[in-house]
Amino acid sequence: MNAFDDMVNIFSKLPGIGKKSSTRIVNWLLKQDESYLLHFSQSLAVLQKKIKKCSVCGAWTETDPCPICSNPLRNKNEICVVEQPQDVLTIEAYGDYKGLYHVLGGLIKPLEGIGPSQLSINQLLQRIKENDIQEVIIATNPTVEGDTTALYINEAISKFSNIKVSRLATGIPVGGDLEYIDKRTLSLSFRGRTQL
Repeated sequence: MNAFDDMVNIFSKLPGIGKKSSTRIVNWLLKQDESYLLHFSQSLAVLQKKIKKCSVCGAWTETDPCPICSNPLRNKNEICVVEQPQDVLTIEAYGDYKGLYHVLGGLIKPLEGIGPSQLSINQLLQRIKENDIQEVIIATNPTVEGDTTALYINEAISKFSNIKVSRLATGIPVGGDLEYIDKRTLSLSFRGRTQL
C-alpha cells in the first residue's frame, strides 16, 4: 500500500466519508502548500492532548470546567441532557438555549450491552441532588434508544420533588440526528418541548 492509498483509507474511516470523498480529500490536500499540511498535521497530532471532556458536564473543552459550566450568566436551574459532546455544539450554534448541559456519553442499547451504568446518568442525578435544578430537558435523538433512555432518566428523576422533566418537541424527525438538524427546526423543538 502506498502513501496515497493509506491516506484514502484513513479518511474513509471518518463518519460520513466514503472512498470517493476520501480520495477527493487526499487529492485536495496534495494541492495545498507545505505550510498548510504541516499546520494540519500538527493540529491533528495535539487534538486529543488539548481537548478533553469537561469534568462537570462532559462536553469537549480545552479548560476544565468548560466555558459553559463556568459562565455565571448561564441559567443554573436548567440542564439539557444530550447523547454526545457534539450535540452541545449543535444546540449552542442556534443560540437560544442559555442553561447548562449534561452529556450521557451514549444511549441505553441493551442489544449492544449498553445499560444505564455505562452512561453518566448517576452523575446527572448527583448534579440534580447537589444543585438547585428546576428543569431537566432531555434532548436525546428521537429513536427507540433515545426514547428508552429518556424514559429511564425521567423515571430516575421522578424521585426528586418539584423537578420538571421535558423532552424536545417532535419537530425533529423520528430517526433523525441532532447533528444534522437545521437551526429553525431545533429552535421550534426547544420551544415546543413537552413535560414527560
